[in-house]
Amino acid sequence: MRLLFAGTPAAAVPSLEALLDSRHEIVAVLTRPDARSGRGRSSAQSAVKARALEAGLEVLTPQRPRDEEFQARLAELAVDAAPVVAYGALIPPALLDVPTHGWVNLHFSVLPAWRGAAPVQHAIISGDEVTGASTFRLEAGLDTGPVFGFLTETIRPRDTAGDLLDRLAIAGAGLLVQTLDALEDGILSPVPQATDGVSHAPKIEVEDARVRWSHPAHAVDRLVRGCTPAPGAWTTLPDGSRLGLAPVVPMAEVTDLAPGRLRAGKNEVLVGTGGHAVRLTDVTPQGKRTMAAADWARGARLADDTVLGGGA
Repeated sequence: MRLLFAGTPAAAVPSLEALLDSRHEIVAVLTRPDARSGRGRSSAQSAVKARALEAGLEVLTPQRPRDEEFQARLAELAVDAAPVVAYGALIPPALLDVPTHGWVNLHFSVLPAWRGAAPVQHAIISGDEVTGASTFRLEAGLDTGPVFGFLTETIRPRDTAGDLLDRLAIAGAGLLVQTLDALEDGILSPVPQATDGVSHAPKIEVEDARVRWSHPAHAVDRLVRGCTPAPGAWTTLPDGSRLGLAPVVPMAEVTDLAPGRLRAGKNEVLVGTGGHAVRLTDVTPQGKRTMAAADWARGARLADDTVLGGGA
């Protein structure tokens, strides 16, 4: 089939690679425009754009998919299907039926669970034991379209969102190719999503990643892992500055620390929660590099009664 591939971040690259190696022909790639990033605010192209240019593919970067120039080019391409992996913008309803087989989205959950922008993060934060990936046909509703296929993936006890997404991106790429193969062969029809078991996964904002030390240790652990690497979990020091947190380690044997209360030893730093304590691993003081928590605590010369996040 002739394909328009739509995707933007690194998690979409395994699918692009798999389709380049498949029997299908990618005639163009749709990705988000170059974005300003870093302290110098230099322009950076998406991971998908970089790989597409390397492969010699036509790259389309409209500000919005509803732009008339893009719509005209889509019509000219006459694609059979448009596979989508984390493109990052809504496809207008008027374009959904332009490809013969529609827009085939790879979503990193087992739908109808975790519809939305951050399914992997929410699965970890919520303590799910199993998640997966689904292929479905885009329709006007947010991740509500009928499903072509799915796979499951166990969430490991120490998985971060980055760890889990890396595995799902690779496994999901195979699922996407299988779906497109079956569509071309005429042996696959989408099945409407179940009406029960629906959950939503909105984007995790920076404020959502703030640790509440009054929550139990397992909830703190899940939040930090679910926000790693982005947007990054954090707390505040008594002076109001932020302290970024790498994944923490629950310490079931330590139960005598109040929420947010910090205890710095020679080789470890513990913080109390609403249950037992957690051990900090790496931290990132505001405006500084990431370092081992014990090294940070020694250099910061913290008072014995230091409480993170105001104890909340």
